[in-house]
Amino acid sequence: MSQPVTLHDVAAAAEVSVATASRALSGKNRVSRETVAKVQAVAAELGYRVDPIARALREGSTRIIGMIVPVIGNPYFAQLVDVAEEQLQRRGFELLLADSHGRIDEELRRLTVFGERKVDGIIIVPSDRSASAGALRSIRSNIALVQIDRSAGVSLADFVGVDNDVAMLLLLEHLWERGARSVAFVGADDVTSSGLERVDAFHRALERTGLTLVGQIRGQFDTNTGIAAADEIADGQLPDAIVAGSDLIAFGLISRLRKRGIRVPDDVLVTGFDGTTLSQIFTPSLTTVVQPIEGIAADAVSFLIGRIEGSDAPVRNSRLTPTLRVGESTEAR
Repeated sequence: MSQPVTLHDVAAAAEVSVATASRALSGKNRVSRETVAKVQAVAAELGYRVDPIARALREGSTRIIGMIVPVIGNPYFAQLVDVAEEQLQRRGFELLLADSHGRIDEELRRLTVFGERKVDGIIIVPSDRSASAGALRSIRSNIALVQIDRSAGVSLADFVGVDNDVAMLLLLEHLWERGARSVAFVGADDVTSSGLERVDAFHRALERTGLTLVGQIRGQFDTNTGIAAADEIADGQLPDAIVAGSDLIAFGLISRLRKRGIRVPDDVLVTGFDGTTLSQIFTPSLTTVVQPIEGIAADAVSFLIGRIEGSDAPVRNSRLTPTLRVGESTEAR
């Protein structure tokens, strides 16, 4: 078996010093473009591959960012991961993804593994607005940390998410304009910050618009919550409109209401929250609040890299403005 090609082999073949070859392959300054091109060409010809562990030991950086989400199967989180990875790669970082499955023990295990892997930073969607705080507080002393979409305390570490107050006001004003005067809310419980913030924002928007609340159901950000809520609503007083705390909840609602003989939007209007791609191809297409994923990911990446590079700026709480995308689920009756 042939011996692996070493950096010394590349340097000798390119007729440069080992230090110059290392700088040329790592993208460091102080090496001419001609030398970089020559060294890279020789490395490719010889089949040389940089040892990431050795590089990390030399430079004190892995150029790897860990990201933890609670449910990768949720289309919103899938889109968020995709955009975050693209933006990290533009800055020379790679993404290592983990799913906490919404469980504190799994979240802690993932954080521990990332620490052992010496990632340069972590982007996390905390599973629990209270129980996640301890683990995040301990990890932030050693690793740069940014919370995204949900938080375990905005004073704990930089946070980037959507402005839920603006979002709910957009939805309720739209429903009022569509002729709705009574509304039900179906959202997530208070375990997550987003679940709590959205229901609170909904009630503030309710006061401003004058709509009458006829029911409130709490569960999870999933289709099962929507399905169960649809049965409860169908068995009681049917409101003019239903506001769902996520697109997934709305999908479950509409599907189950249809089976119960209740038509959307003919009998009741339904709105979602997140602006997932699926909301546009669902039947009927969903009126929903579109989260500015590009901006959320950009701020999170910018904040994190700033911390990695030594920024001691005060903890930031970035709330981005969403937009309303009108679909068939709230067509005028």
